[in-house]
Amino acid sequence: MAKNVAQSSLDQRLAMAKHCSQEGVKAGAKAAFVASIATAIPTFASVRLLPWAKAHLNHTAQALIISTVAGAAYFIVADKTVLATARKNSFKEASNIEG
Repeated sequence: MAKNVAQSSLDQRLAMAKHCSQEGVKAGAKAAFVASIATAIPTFASVRLLPWAKAHLNHTAQALIISTVAGAAYFIVADKTVLATARKNSFKEASNIEG
């Protein structure tokens, strides 16, 4: 009996962890997409309009700028989302135990 309760609690925690990570992936992907667009437009415009950028930023440099910003946005937003979801769920679990 106690083993079934412990297994049920473990399954519930694993499901909650999976939910938190999925929320983080979704939010991170959205942020990466927005950051890519927000970075690509000024990067391409500067390469066309500024002589220094035209001379020094080849295609690889442009791709590196855009992908670095997108990757950073993904990881920052995904981490914050996972932590916020876990915190919200831990408070919800604590209120269920008290009440």
